[in-house]
Formats: sequence, C-alpha cells, structure tokens
Amino acid sequence: MQLQVMNSPFNQEQAELLNRLLPTLTESQKIWLSGYLAAARTESVETAAPAAGLPAESPALSKEVTVLYGSQTGNAEGLAKQTVKTLEERGFQVTVASMNDFKLNSLKKINNLLIVVSTHGEGDPPDNALAFHEFLHGRRAPKLDALRYSVLALGDSSYEFFCQTGKEFDQRLEELGGTQLAPRVDCDLDYDEPFSEWLDAVIGGLSEGEGNSAAEAPAQAPQTGESVYSRTNPFRAEVLENINLNGRGSNKETRHLELSLEGSGLTYQPGDSLGIYPENDPALVDELLKELKWNPEQEVAVNKQGEVRSLKDALTSHFEITVLTKPLLQKFVQFTSDKKLSELLAEGNEEQAKAYLEGRDLLDLIRDFGPWEASAEEFISILRKMPARLYSIASSLEANPEEVHLTIGAVRYDAHGRERKGVCSILCAERLQPGDTLPIYIQHNQNFKLPENPDTPIIMVGPGTGIAPFRSFMQEREESGAQGKTWLFFGEQHFVTDFLYQTEWQKRLKDGVLTKMDVAFSRDAEEKVYVQHRMKEQSKELFEWLQQGAAVYICGDEQHMAHDVHQALLDIIQEEGGMSREKAESFLADMQQKKRYQRDVY
Repeated sequence: MQLQVMNSPFNQEQAELLNRLLPTLTESQKIWLSGYLAAARTESVETAAPAAGLPAESPALSKEVTVLYGSQTGNAEGLAKQTVKTLEERGFQVTVASMNDFKLNSLKKINNLLIVVSTHGEGDPPDNALAFHEFLHGRRAPKLDALRYSVLALGDSSYEFFCQTGKEFDQRLEELGGTQLAPRVDCDLDYDEPFSEWLDAVIGGLSEGEGNSAAEAPAQAPQTGESVYSRTNPFRAEVLENINLNGRGSNKETRHLELSLEGSGLTYQPGDSLGIYPENDPALVDELLKELKWNPEQEVAVNKQGEVRSLKDALTSHFEITVLTKPLLQKFVQFTSDKKLSELLAEGNEEQAKAYLEGRDLLDLIRDFGPWEASAEEFISILRKMPARLYSIASSLEANPEEVHLTIGAVRYDAHGRERKGVCSILCAERLQPGDTLPIYIQHNQNFKLPENPDTPIIMVGPGTGIAPFRSFMQEREESGAQGKTWLFFGEQHFVTDFLYQTEWQKRLKDGVLTKMDVAFSRDAEEKVYVQHRMKEQSKELFEWLQQGAAVYICGDEQHMAHDVHQALLDIIQEEGGMSREKAESFLADMQQKKRYQRDVY
C-alpha cells in the first residue's frame, strides 16, 4: 500500500515515513495501530455532541489503568511493576503506586484498578497498605459504580488466614459497586504461574470489546533487577566464609555467611533481602523414602514442563516436606483409607486441625494416617514447591564489592517426640562449607530503606539476627560519609556469648560512625530486660530525636518483639509529647506515611 500525497492529508515527508513503515507491520500490529488511532480520535472528540438524528456511539473502554500494591518484603511490589511493564507493552497507560503513596480522594476518578497485595502476620495488611485498607473499609469510602477491578493476593497457605488482605479488598470493592474485570487469584509461595494466569485474564478483561490483539501475548514471569539472575533463575553463589558468631557455651548458634556475587551482575541496597533455595535434610528424605517403601532412583516429573529427576533428588531439592498446610491435608485424604484424616478435616474441627499442623511435617502425616495408596508421581504432584527463604542482607555492596553477607540463626527444637530443624538455617549451620554454592537471588525491598537525606538521624532496633540490616546500614553510611546521627538498640541473651558483631560496633562507636548504642541482655540478670525497656529508659532523648526528624527502623520477630517495640514507641510519644493515646497513634501513623517508621519483620 502506497500513500499518494495529493489524495491524503500527509505532507511528502510524512507519506514517505508511512510508506516505509506500513509494509513492515504484521496484521496484529496493523490492527493494534488502527485501534490506537481510533482511541486517540475518540479522546479528542469525546466532548462533542452527536450529530442531530444520529445515536451517540458507546464510549470506548478506557486504556488507563491504575496499579496499587501493598508489600512487606517486596514480592507484591515486584509483581506490580511486572504488571505495569506488560500492560504498557500492550498499549495501556499505566499509573503505579504503593498504597501508602496513593491519594485516597483520587479513587473515585479511576476506571480500571488492579490491586496486588500480600497478607502479613495473622491476616493483617502489610505496613504500607494499612491506611488504604482502613480508608476503604471506613465510612469515607466512596461508591465505585464505574470501577472495574481485579485483585492478586499473595500469601502462605501454612497460615490460617491465607491471602486474607486480598480477599478483604476484593469483597470491599464489590460492596462499593465495583465490577470484577478478572477474578481474584490467591497465590501461595510459588506464585509465578498463578500470577501469569491472572495477568492474562486481566489483559483479556481490559481488552474485551476493543477488537485488538492486546491479549494475544502471554504474560511473562517477573524479573528482578538488570541481572539475568532472578527468583526464577537463581545464581549459584560460592560460600566464602561460614562462621559461628556465638561464644562457647551459648544457647544459640548464629552463622555469619559471606557469599560471592562475582560474575552474577546482581546488585542490592541496604534494606534488601537475599533469597536462598535450600535443600532438605538428607536424613529426613531417607526416612520418608523408607516409610513409603519407594525406590529413591525412580524418576518423577518435578514441574509442568516435564523436567525429570530421581525421587530422592525431587524430595531433597524441589519440594517442601517440613511444613504441613490444611490444603495439603485435604489433597492427601483421597490417598488413604484411614478415616481419622477426613474426621480431622471435618467442619467443626478447625481447632484440632490447626493444632495438628503445628510443628509437624510430612513424615508425621505419612506415619499417622497410613496406609497410603498413592503412587510416587501422585504423591509428588500435590506437594508445594520448595520456597525460598528470605534473609535481611547484613552488608553494604559499597563496602564489600561483589559480596553479600547474611546473619542466620540456627533453628532447632523438639516437637511431638522428634527433633526438628530449620531447613535453610541447619543447612548453613551443619552442611555448608566454604567452596560450596547456594542458589540465590536478590529480593529488593523499597519499604526498608535509609533516608534519602544522609543528615537525617536514624534509630535502629534489632535484637538477635534482627541486627543484620543495621550492619548493612552502618557500612553504607560509613562508606558514604553520611553525617546523620545514629542510635542502635540491640538485645540478646548473654553479653559474653551472644553480643553479635561486638567488636564492629565498638569500633564504630569509637570512630563516631555510630553515635549511641544501648544493649539489653535478657538472661544476665534476675529480671529479664529487653530492647523496649532500654528505649523507655531513654524516652526523653529518644523523643527529642523524633522531634528532630529521626527515622525509626525495626527488624526482627513481628509477633512479640516488634509488637512490644511498637507499644513502647507509643508510650514514649504519649508521655514525652503530652499527647492522648489517639494523638500518639496518629503521630506514629504520620511517621509511617512519611517513611520515617519502617519495619522489616517476620
């Protein structure tokens, strides 16, 4: 097709450009282009009245999409950004924001909304979704009759309130009048395939009736960073050092791990995490195979692509065998004639089922409810894929080029008559030697970052292995020459055996890189003292730092430590600021909104 300048509205130069372009386009590209031009024309004339006597045309579906994410560790944020990239490649105009940064009064103006949100703790929204969640479920939430939406919910099915936050958003948007453009998808730890399926359905819903090919190309799995290595394509990092940080006689074992990133192209910032794909304990795998009387060398498929591995390798490296979930038990019912399992899962027995899941693994299940009538292939097909374990990075890339450091506490305990071991932590503590390699990837986390202004004071609270990201923070500030004041609260059991990185902190205090440090060793006195007690002892000065604009960071156990530290902060703000409890809560919420209160909790 050649354009004739005399018969077209184009000048000579434009016609030549079009004549060169058009023969190179595929049919789907031509259809897309015609749709795009039609949409552009519709926008330009949408305010014009229809010609007299002619019916008004139906309005074109909006190509504008808003993507909001609520993320604690960075997974939901990464998927939200992949969603944006994929939609933009298909011609949509996309706005993306953390729920924390979204202007709430803009909600009523949106036509197409995608929510990507994780669930944290016992069914709670992540920190950066709290305000949006509260607004949407409050009286000020607007009617959303013109809204089309879809929700991608992230969770972990080993928790009772699986994907609860996503379910609540989905239900509430429907109550407010919104219409689903694609059904909600609830993702377990292995979320790549469900995410791709959700994104395909979303594109189909957004493109419905447009007559273009926007939905033809499949969604791609998420990528992290610019390196070729990612969560779905991990890098095998060599172990450089593996040291026990605790002294002789300690009740604990904390490993300091140094890994090489040489040749990976992987980069990270303080506050990011490292994902490790571990291997199960060989002794546990052997016990499982012995109990089931299966041939360890039998070949089984380990994924939908038909990749084949020996049964022993599959149970060692590819599948989770140390955590039981209710959905898993429900799948196993079909393979046993023992009625006790179906009775346990019957309606009304929720508490008994929850109690059974606590502290038990696949070997317990096999022993408790046999005999089993499943083949090895059927058995493998219902197991969850081995999830990565995330650890806060304990180093600065500026201070340690092409290296990443971790601080990992070994998990050992007895339950139901057997010794239990943490999958990744005991791999690191007992079986990992310098020269060995681990499959790893970087998990970027924008919700736990140093202030942009290096002069901003920071207060860090990190007992136990929660100290890890603050070692990263201090190395980074030391390298950059940041002048902002720094205050660290650290707690452990005993001063003599458990003061992690003691000489490093003492050197930083001496050099002035670390302004102030308070420690709490809970087992060194009759009355146990924790980090929140030290904070209250320093309440006057701590509140002065807050008034000076200090940012507060908490890392560690959410259920106990982080909760207690949060309450201590509220007490300090209420008392030193002469505020009501409600005002203190508002003060802390405002800090959170301004990214002056950040948590890396688990």
